[in-house]
Amino acid sequence: GVSTLSALLTLRAESNLAAGLLSEAGHMDDPQQIQPTRERFLTAATAVEKSLARLPGSPEKDRMARASVALLELGTGVDNVFTARHRELQAQAVARDELQAERARLAEAVRANHGALLDLLTPLVDDAVFALILDGERVTSESTAAINGLIEGGVSTLSALLTLRAESNLAAGLLNEAANVIDMRLLSPLKERLTAAGARVEKTLAQISVSLDSAQLADMTQELLALGNADENIFFLREEELRQIDLARALLEANRAMALTLGTEVAELVTTAQSSSDEAATRSTHAIAQGKLLLMAITAISIVGATLMIAYYVVPRIIRPLDNIRQSMIKLAEGDTATNIPYRNRNDEIGRMASALSVFRDITIEIQQSNLREIRGARQRLEDAIESITEGFALYDREDRMVISNSQYRALLYPGMADEIVPGSTFESIIRKACERGYIKDAEGRIDEWVTQRLQQHHEAGKSHMQRRGDGRWLMVSERKTRDGGTVAVYSDITELKSREKELAEKSSALEILSNQLAKYLSPQVYESIFSGAQEVRIASKRKKLTIFFSDIAGFTETTDKLESEELTDLLNQYLTEMSKIALAHGATIDKYVGDAIVIFFGDPESRGVKQDALACVTMAVAMQKRMRELQSVWRDAGIEKPLKCRIGINTGYCTVGNFGSEDRMDYTLIGGGVNLASRLESAATPGEILLSYETYAHVKEQFRCESEGEISVKGIAYPVATFRVIDSYENLRARSRVIHEDQAGLKIHIDLDAMTDPERSRAEAVL
Repeated sequence: GVSTLSALLTLRAESNLAAGLLSEAGHMDDPQQIQPTRERFLTAATAVEKSLARLPGSPEKDRMARASVALLELGTGVDNVFTARHRELQAQAVARDELQAERARLAEAVRANHGALLDLLTPLVDDAVFALILDGERVTSESTAAINGLIEGGVSTLSALLTLRAESNLAAGLLNEAANVIDMRLLSPLKERLTAAGARVEKTLAQISVSLDSAQLADMTQELLALGNADENIFFLREEELRQIDLARALLEANRAMALTLGTEVAELVTTAQSSSDEAATRSTHAIAQGKLLLMAITAISIVGATLMIAYYVVPRIIRPLDNIRQSMIKLAEGDTATNIPYRNRNDEIGRMASALSVFRDITIEIQQSNLREIRGARQRLEDAIESITEGFALYDREDRMVISNSQYRALLYPGMADEIVPGSTFESIIRKACERGYIKDAEGRIDEWVTQRLQQHHEAGKSHMQRRGDGRWLMVSERKTRDGGTVAVYSDITELKSREKELAEKSSALEILSNQLAKYLSPQVYESIFSGAQEVRIASKRKKLTIFFSDIAGFTETTDKLESEELTDLLNQYLTEMSKIALAHGATIDKYVGDAIVIFFGDPESRGVKQDALACVTMAVAMQKRMRELQSVWRDAGIEKPLKCRIGINTGYCTVGNFGSEDRMDYTLIGGGVNLASRLESAATPGEILLSYETYAHVKEQFRCESEGEISVKGIAYPVATFRVIDSYENLRARSRVIHEDQAGLKIHIDLDAMTDPERSRAEAVL
């Protein structure tokens, strides 16, 4: 029944998996995914066929087989789903290659490597989930610890894959941002963040199970990171471009310095002209003595001429234009590209200077516009990359204000308040609104306490944790700190995984209850060896030397006639319970109960050695007889005229032990001549007596006092069998009588003073 149920459950799970893979193949966007998916489909198809083979023949099985063949034909036929989708994807790939041929080489390399890595990670995540489910079905018969280990390992692998995908998305975003950065000083922090992301990628790759294609993951990740770490990488090319821009700016500064120098030289010319006028005035003063009127006229004419030259030529033609050009240079240096550059139509040095300054202004405007276009394009590409993530994604700055998030984040976490989740919102305000609207199950009735705990987790980002939502869904929250103090958060919906986990726990609990019930029909040692995997449940046996114990109740038929069935049942159950407790306490394997008889053996499935097994068996038998004497007093007080007495026979010898029976019904027992001899010894024993064969006696004689009972003839054995009756252990005898027993190397003494006569005592004294 359990085997059939297991086959049916496996058949259902594998059929669901095959149908899911066919549906997934019909919607795939990457032809590289089709072959791995087809291989997984073929594996599921093989599992379906094996499950059908395990089911007993019936009309229902035939109908299930026909339905399964029809399902599998969709994925294995001549023109199957995988082949048709592959042809369609190839046609789409040709058209897409024609459209993407003109994109920039490095940007295309980033996008291609990033996309390929995501394409590889997506089926690996799916495989990790399916592997967890399939392995869960396989280990449902194992212990709870194994199942917990499976869940923990599956969830850990899935978390590592999600982390790898998030870090790869971050690396692609950093490369795109580096390709469009406008400040050379920002390149170094971006490269450091890329290096840190690469280190985290390496660490995450080391956590992924070797059963996954970790080598291919590592190669593709290194190809992506190499675009930022190679000799001629994006950082290097962008740095060279920015260096050229800086050279242009330096040239602009040089022109401004030239204009200032020219202004200084003009001022010096004016000063020189003024000095010449002073000299002329001095000469005129000297000439006054010769002709005062002439000199005064000449002086007046010189002063007027100099003034007119300065006012009408030097100032408007040289000084003022240079000052205006200098002001334009200052505004241009401050970033005002709208400023007007005057005097460009002049043909002298000032005109050429103004024309050069105009060229630099136009270059600056073009560079700014190009940078703005690149920044907008990079931001759009970053937003598109974040939007393509199947998990919820959000980035918060060092002040816990939202910078960016994708639609999946808003739809997954805050479906009713998506319009309120905008950049600039604080993390605390977002989660508090979610609590007030009942989105968080654990926050019900304790919003302030939950918000405080959540903020602490957010500030100590580094460990993933699960969150139960108000609509019954479960989310895996993974938060990491950025280098500038911000926080990156990825939210994954693990509701289905939690549901599977609950199903596995329920199945495990049901199997544990069933196994505990079945354990009552097996000896603890046999049960433990089967469920630990040390022993297979199949028809098999082996030869071992065991110590066999037989006991039954003397005069049980007479006692049966005097008791009602209810009284007899209670009495027999009490007897068997007390004897079983003693047997299990001594490590015995209880073979069976045959009416009032008990069959027990030592040495299988666990053995402490032949001698120790024999000692344990005889010790158990002595304890049973002692307990029987105690129970006899209880039974007399209960009104039983003749309390039960048991006879015990013990033999040590080779037997055949193992599973006997059919494939559908078997029993773990033992057979052989040694078993028959133990049964005959029990029959030959008197009530309350323990009778041993010689081999058992040889193993226990140093610890137990035994008396020879002579030889008996046993049916089925051609020679007489020596027997020995167990008196008690020497330890017990010393406690209640004057018995001295010592057995060690070089010294063997046994003295029973109470049993010795006076002459025997004198003789013993002389010997000692």
